[in-house]
Amino acid sequence: MPVLDRQAVTAPGAVSPAGGASSGGGPPRRVIDRVDETAPTPLQRQYIYLSAVALVAGFLAITALETGSTFSSPLVKVCALIGGPILVITTGDAVLRFWRSAVAWMPVNRNRALFRLTWVLAGALGILVFGIATVAILAA
Repeated sequence: MPVLDRQAVTAPGAVSPAGGASSGGGPPRRVIDRVDETAPTPLQRQYIYLSAVALVAGFLAITALETGSTFSSPLVKVCALIGGPILVITTGDAVLRFWRSAVAWMPVNRNRALFRLTWVLAGALGILVFGIATVAILAA
């Protein structure tokens, strides 16, 4: 079973712990093709809990809207007031992680770094959309 908590940083070109040696005792199967994360993001420990709160708030707001409530409904406004800022903050934390990953990959594999930069842009767009939607709901 793989360890899911933060693992030790390995030296570049180190042998993958998952790959190991071949069954015949020969050379390792492959070399690690990754860049280790050396510093956690600010919300690392709370990220899942905050995301769960935003998920429940979004679920309640969308359910209320589907059952006939309007944006001016107190339930929808409370859910937007609670879930909107949390969604913006957690998305910002994810964007920070994407950014760090892109910077770390740049000297190793430029194409992977550029792919991660597209996620930075998508996350930034998500923050903008979530912010605008929250303000629009609270202003209704």
